[in-house]
Amino acid sequence: MSPQKYSIIVFDLGNVLLNFNYNIAVKKFDKIEPNLGKKFFEHHKNNYHIHRAFEKGLISQDEFINIALSGVNHKVDSQTFAKIYSDIFTPNNDVNSLLPILKKKFKMMLLSNTDPLHKKYGWINYQFLTHFDHLVLSFEVGSAKPEEKIFKAVEELSKASPQKHLYIDDIAEYSEAAKKLGWDSIQFLNYDQLLEELKSRKIL
Repeated sequence: MSPQKYSIIVFDLGNVLLNFNYNIAVKKFDKIEPNLGKKFFEHHKNNYHIHRAFEKGLISQDEFINIALSGVNHKVDSQTFAKIYSDIFTPNNDVNSLLPILKKKFKMMLLSNTDPLHKKYGWINYQFLTHFDHLVLSFEVGSAKPEEKIFKAVEELSKASPQKHLYIDDIAEYSEAAKKLGWDSIQFLNYDQLLEELKSRKIL
């Protein structure tokens, strides 16, 4: 029997295992004050570089919240903001149902551009995370996709060659970044397409 081609399957989190929608937060802010949600979203969009710095661990949680609160005219306290900002996720149950099946044959790793607020208040308690051997998170590594450093952080933990990794991400740029490092990669579009991609590689 030929050796297994892959030994590590690496999943992105957002819009693969969890869908996220900032409109959920917008509606909650609007309940506090009309159009407050729009102000939040515009401020968030116009200051995306600050959010990216937060995802890379370059600014503190307090710094990020203070900047973000200015976008909602300080109408809420820090704790309320953190919860509304982070309560935007819903599980993609079809994809999540594959995790225990894949776990039987492969080491499982999560690779996510995320921040400590989203982790603490948004997704850390989802049961499907128990299927992963390691969580590689941008703010803990100090690097975000598509940077090489965050992919190398996965390899340091997996102790496997690049060719042994299969990566699944919804963003084409990140999928291509993995391929440039010698990984195989699937750009996730939907559950049925993912099934076909996994079957074509004889993973399922």
